[in-house]
Amino acid sequence: MVEVEERLGERLLGGGRVTTAREEILRRIRRATHDVPKDEHPGDVSVERGYRNRDDAPREEIVARFAERVAEYEATVHRVSEDKLPRAIAEACERRGIKQLVIPPGLPEGWVPDGIELLRDGASMRLSNEELDWSDGVLTGCALGISQTGTIVLTVGEAQGRRALTLLPDYHLCVVREEQVVGLVPEAFAQLEEALKGERRAITFISGPSATSDIELNRVEGVHGPRTLEVLIAG
Repeated sequence: MVEVEERLGERLLGGGRVTTAREEILRRIRRATHDVPKDEHPGDVSVERGYRNRDDAPREEIVARFAERVAEYEATVHRVSEDKLPRAIAEACERRGIKQLVIPPGLPEGWVPDGIELLRDGASMRLSNEELDWSDGVLTGCALGISQTGTIVLTVGEAQGRRALTLLPDYHLCVVREEQVVGLVPEAFAQLEEALKGERRAITFISGPSATSDIELNRVEGVHGPRTLEVLIAG
């Protein structure tokens, strides 16, 4: 029989006293900051920010890197021309066997595939959590794509919908336009700060389909969001 020295949320210290994880974290913080003057504030200390804030690579390289990084997260990625985007959306839904598709406000009508029951979400008539959960998937646009990390950013803007729309359905089909892809994380934050200044919006960063691991490190998908992410990069 194996004796467990550490348990989740608790740790047995040498003196036999049991302390919670919170207490242990605070103890380490106090030890690390014991020499900081009590009247000092974070703003009093300058921080070197010499990192790159712009990617000078060619646009094609930035977009290609974005597609590669998104695919590394086990998302399905397709690059399509703008005129073939509606057909690519229809084909993605056909492959998936979509019968009901959640649509956010502001989604271009040209993207909407024929022959599918559309579940339109809006301010005046919101879909219930049950309707979102039972749907076959959701189709959205995005605010930004980050090439450096393969991350898609949603800001509850046009063609994106509220946060629940991309958390509850099991399948998320997302359209990212090439001009929405930035090279580096600092570029993305600069654009978000400028676009959302003074607004209170939820910002969601998506790096691949939802996946986590249980305590035995077994991969579990679809717990915190869609089990399947498919991305169409249009340009």
